[in-house]
Amino acid sequence: MASTACFVIVSKNDIPIYEAEVGSAPKKEDLSYHHQFILHAALDVVQDLAWTTNAMFLKSVDRFNDLVVSVYIFLNPLYLPGSRITSSHFDTKVRALARKYL
Repeated sequence: MASTACFVIVSKNDIPIYEAEVGSAPKKEDLSYHHQFILHAALDVVQDLAWTTNAMFLKSVDRFNDLVVSVYIFLNPLYLPGSRITSSHFDTKVRALARKYL
């Protein structure tokens, strides 16, 4: 069965700083906009939950049809605010882990 996952890292200002779509399903341009819409809609839920729990993994914060939004809250002291993650090494590792575990 073909599937796809969208992995996004969002800054504290709700700006995507890294995005990757991984999986075996054929890529469609409108699907990436669909994923962005779902992820941005879930950010409100994430912001509310982040203040009510000490957990770093918020299992399932939102659902849309057959898509589920799961969230890790990372506090990275090495991140420069406003910068995007452009490392090809990081991108390669993310895609390799997605192939292995998804």
